[in-house]
Amino acid sequence: MFVDQVKIYVKGGDGGNGMVAFRREKYEPNGGPAGGDGGRGADVVFCVDEGLRTLMDFRYQKHFKASRGENGRSKSQHGKGAEAMVVRVPPGTTVKDADSGEILADLLRHGQEAVIAKGGRGGRGNIRFATPKNPAPHVAENGEPGEERWVELELKLLADVGLVGYPSVGKSTLLSTVSAAKPKIGAYHFTTIAPNLGVVEVTEGRSFVMADLPGLIEGAHEGVGLGHQFLRHIERTKLLVHVIDMAGSEGRDPYQDFQQINEEIKRYRAALADRTQIVAANKMDLPEAADHLELFRAEVGEEVPVYPISAATRAGLKELLYAVADRLDQLPNEPLKEEETAVKLYKSEAVEEPFTIRRENERYIVEGARVEKLVRMTNFQYDESVRRFAYILKQMGVDDALRKRGAQVGDTVVIGEMEFDFQEG
Repeated sequence: MFVDQVKIYVKGGDGGNGMVAFRREKYEPNGGPAGGDGGRGADVVFCVDEGLRTLMDFRYQKHFKASRGENGRSKSQHGKGAEAMVVRVPPGTTVKDADSGEILADLLRHGQEAVIAKGGRGGRGNIRFATPKNPAPHVAENGEPGEERWVELELKLLADVGLVGYPSVGKSTLLSTVSAAKPKIGAYHFTTIAPNLGVVEVTEGRSFVMADLPGLIEGAHEGVGLGHQFLRHIERTKLLVHVIDMAGSEGRDPYQDFQQINEEIKRYRAALADRTQIVAANKMDLPEAADHLELFRAEVGEEVPVYPISAATRAGLKELLYAVADRLDQLPNEPLKEEETAVKLYKSEAVEEPFTIRRENERYIVEGARVEKLVRMTNFQYDESVRRFAYILKQMGVDDALRKRGAQVGDTVVIGEMEFDFQEG
């Protein structure tokens, strides 16, 4: 089975917790702080593996959670950071944030890597909180939570040449004839429901990769038939070979088919209309094909190169393949990248409210990434940590905002998974 689109969950590892500890050496019974920092959580890294061809493995594993960092230890020993979790993907994989649609990575070359979910930093141990006023702090942080998100993986084949055309015009037959690929071939529409790749060797040392893609029908740009599954793959190809049934076997008009397919491609993405294209006039061994070819050439003009062939008898294939190879030599070697229509927001550009407050029955719910992270990174076992937590909330303006919403002493305040009694400080 060929799988070219999946949705998965990724989570970076949480940072290790910092430690509260003190030196207790022979002649220093009341030594200073010696609690180490926690180690950094592991990143989730996507890496291109040229040995992969589909996203099939992600159908069976949809959750990827990286390891957390080690906790800090006594004697000022810091916890070890966790090793990155490497997730291997095939060349041509685009990674998008499932919620925002932002393109996170466009992975094309073997060995190319991208961090998709960052691990959290380790919590600070009490050696980090020592000050002249408080030389022996009982304060340590828990590790920072790792990033988590749902992402959509979309595979677009990295082929030099894409075969386009209506169903049953002979694309699969052509690929099987000129390469070692063995696509399923049948006399009915949509025999090809998944892309097939084949290496075409023109002469010794001169070859290219050709993809037989599912046939297009009218309305494909709107997802009709196998539309979107087909169209996403032609974005990566350098050159299109437009296969046309020049014999009009099913009562079709070859020129009308040519126009309709190009219109579907243009409506899907306007830039694809400028992709280099060669016409393979197939089924020339059948009656009426020669007459249709003359009319077709007159209508398309000299700008579009047309090569009469018969995939069944192999007539004209040599000329077509040499023409394709020559045109490829004139095109850039770099893979074509997807047009980025989304504007990426960087941290400096993001505008986010620090927190919001809503009332739910008798409870006040405080929500916001920063305050919820503060809760998760606070070690409530130590009074000093609790006092530090309350001080930071006050500095952020949470106390004043709660009073404005009508909170009274003793009312319940919820932040993340923690509940507190509101106190005047």
